[in-house]
Amino acid sequence: MPHLKSQAISVQTHLRDQVGDALRAALIAGDLRPGVVYSAPTLAAELGVSATPVREAMLDLAREGLVEAVRNKGFRVTEMTERDLDEFTEIRALIEVPTVGRVAATATAEQLEALRPLAQQIVTAARKHDVLKYLEADHRFHLELLALAGNHHLVEVVADLRKRSRLFGLGSLNETGRLVASAQEHVDLLDLMAAGRGGEAEECMRRHLAHVRTLWADGRTNAED
Repeated sequence: MPHLKSQAISVQTHLRDQVGDALRAALIAGDLRPGVVYSAPTLAAELGVSATPVREAMLDLAREGLVEAVRNKGFRVTEMTERDLDEFTEIRALIEVPTVGRVAATATAEQLEALRPLAQQIVTAARKHDVLKYLEADHRFHLELLALAGNHHLVEVVADLRKRSRLFGLGSLNETGRLVASAQEHVDLLDLMAAGRGGEAEECMRRHLAHVRTLWADGRTNAED
């Protein structure tokens, strides 16, 4: 029995993670809209699962600041202001821009080149209009690049910021091909770092974050239209 109980918990946890990923994808696509309250049973019916893993997944999203619990009703997708967008971008710039310069000066050629397949995956996903693969590769690229600085707490902070700075309605922007330019910036950044041009790499990262901020705001606006 103890073995079976342990196995059941593992399966439940895995299902919760799968549901969480599906809900994040719905947020990105704009299918779950800011300000709207969604009940766990309703979402569970759409996903074809029981309400329990949906409630658990929504609590995970609440800890990330993506939703908030509404007593006896469900969960409301949190709304973000222009100030929220600016502040998240400012914090990321304060952390990521100088870190890129430091990594450009200390990382080996082999370490940087190991990131090139991820940079190319981001571009390929953008050209194929595959938002989820774009975000997955983008997430891994940024965190693995920052990890080269050797500070795992820094990586954790940025990972949390990225979760909170979600791109509502990104699917609509993806359909227009607007993600390709942002995707290419990852390759450009890597080229600059590999060439040891730390100052230019920092400026490239600063432009990239500003670009992401614009896409972020536009995605939110399109999701609300």
